[in-house]
Amino acid sequence: MNSTSAWYAHTDQWRYEQLDVNEILSPTAPEGDWDASLIDYNIRAERMGWLPSAPQLKTNPLDVGKAVKASGKTAAEYVAEKLVSGDLEMSCEDPDDEANWPRNLFVWRSNLLGSSGKGHEYFIKHLLGTDNGVMGKDLGVEGGRMPKEAKWHPEAPEGKLDLLVTIDFRMSTTCVYSDIVLPTASWYEKDDMNTSDMHPFIHPLQAAVDPAYESRSDWEIFKGLAKKLSEIAPEILGVETDIVQLPLLHDTPMELAQDQVKDWKKGECELIPGKTAPNYIAVERDYSQIYDKFTSVGPLLDKLGNGGKGINWNTNIEVQHLRDLNGVVLEDTVAKGMAKLDTAIDACEMILMLAPETNGEVAVKAWHELEKATGREHAHLALPKEDEKIRFRDIAAQPRKIISSPTWSGIESEHVSYNAGYTNVHELIPWRTLTGRQQLYQDHLWMLAFGEGFCSYRPPVDLKTTKGDFNTEEGQPHVVLNFITPHQKWGIHSTYSDNLHMLTLNRGGPVVWVSEVDAKTAGLVDNDWVEAYNANGALVARVVVSQRMKTGTIYMYHAQEKIVNVPGSQKTGIRGGIHNSVTRTTVKPTHMIGGYAQQSYGFNYYGTVGSNRDEFVIVRKMNKVDWLDTPLTKTEAAE
Repeated sequence: MNSTSAWYAHTDQWRYEQLDVNEILSPTAPEGDWDASLIDYNIRAERMGWLPSAPQLKTNPLDVGKAVKASGKTAAEYVAEKLVSGDLEMSCEDPDDEANWPRNLFVWRSNLLGSSGKGHEYFIKHLLGTDNGVMGKDLGVEGGRMPKEAKWHPEAPEGKLDLLVTIDFRMSTTCVYSDIVLPTASWYEKDDMNTSDMHPFIHPLQAAVDPAYESRSDWEIFKGLAKKLSEIAPEILGVETDIVQLPLLHDTPMELAQDQVKDWKKGECELIPGKTAPNYIAVERDYSQIYDKFTSVGPLLDKLGNGGKGINWNTNIEVQHLRDLNGVVLEDTVAKGMAKLDTAIDACEMILMLAPETNGEVAVKAWHELEKATGREHAHLALPKEDEKIRFRDIAAQPRKIISSPTWSGIESEHVSYNAGYTNVHELIPWRTLTGRQQLYQDHLWMLAFGEGFCSYRPPVDLKTTKGDFNTEEGQPHVVLNFITPHQKWGIHSTYSDNLHMLTLNRGGPVVWVSEVDAKTAGLVDNDWVEAYNANGALVARVVVSQRMKTGTIYMYHAQEKIVNVPGSQKTGIRGGIHNSVTRTTVKPTHMIGGYAQQSYGFNYYGTVGSNRDEFVIVRKMNKVDWLDTPLTKTEAAE
């Protein structure tokens, strides 16, 4: 699921949306039904198969699976028929209905509530149902464009989640709000590996010491969860048929499914699964076998092979090598005869064996597959390393450089620095666009409607978050500034800002940066406690007054934890917030397009992002710093 759309819906930020679509619609927009709210555009995109949905159908997909079997039809036929008749509904059309709430959230090594979740206060209000700093009113009170597609409930639900579990090696803000925290191993307490698209090396993480106290490695935690679920599942779940909704994915034939924008629900076309709507696929799941499947290599690699970016290659040899390397499952389970994935190193070996970047033989096969599409010879890029197979012990001895792969558009060479698009230019591999070339003009209807047929400057939009009855200054000096959250200066990549060394090097807690001119306007001097707030919430921090800051802008470097030296907010009456307490997600319709070549959904590649650089906050000096500690009575103190 693309998380921006998911959180925009499930944290109910759409209910507070004051940005009118007409403010971003082009005056030259072609004829069409553009008179809708931003959540409506997201719903249309999900309905037409452009974006995924989670949850997908209002009816439990396991119940739908039973109905599909009873009908004798395919999953696609049955679901299409019932969606058209109205007997089935998509969850996205009514995100506040209890049947469509997310109930369980597992956060794995992500500081969702303390770093990445735009609109922190909406998360804790609507997902968690606890004390929050939201000061704006929703559309039902404040007024504004009401949604056409999303069903409106007079009262927004608070506390949708039943369970929040976080897996982390430190006490983050997300951990503080969690029901359960599973302590995991840090870098030097586990076996793992690491790479990125910014450098060409595979790096190992190795267990120099055992995980401290009750903590376990990520791999062992997930193994434990899988094992326990497999043990208790038969009490409720057996072999079930799940109905899965699949969007029109990039690098599949579906990416050319919709040359025109037509909505089946409006009667503009038929509902054709995988063409004018998502595809619906029946998947059999045996919940009692989750652990056995988790700890073994699955059988489909022998049958279907492996691949990516629209190409596929045979992996029989590599799967057999994994059996020889990791051992074979001997127990009489669904995994019998499969290669073991018992340890984290076993899992690393599977990745290293199957990836063209770390197995020269696979790289050559992958290039040969691409040759079938291009009609040109490309395997020369990997042939010198065809015999190279990088094992975990190899990267443990020394980080190893990867092998050129068609998965990436650069090459690994002693003669050419890595740069994107190199193979497209020098190997004459078509660009993965509608035209096969570098494409500057986008002729999709939604692109034209919002004036983005060509790359162009988009002026800031007014998110209207500094207007409202919460904005009462009582004559106090203040300044309204553009709120920006750059990448953290004092933490994240070396260590975290709640580390004592980092706190000592900086101001000992959260800080915001402002210019000397803006500080003077608001009557601030360096190191004053300030409060920055808007309709979304409030944050409290010390101010760094700097001549390097641009007038009109305030910086708060991201991922400064809510749990480190944060006093109470005078505006909200609760503990001062974090950098995302004053932000809110705003989705763009042009990020939702699908079924149109490069404008097709791809996990972690194309989808909505949180556009929130136009956020503004009111900044003022705090006249009282309250740590929200309740003083003891004389009797309590004596006791």
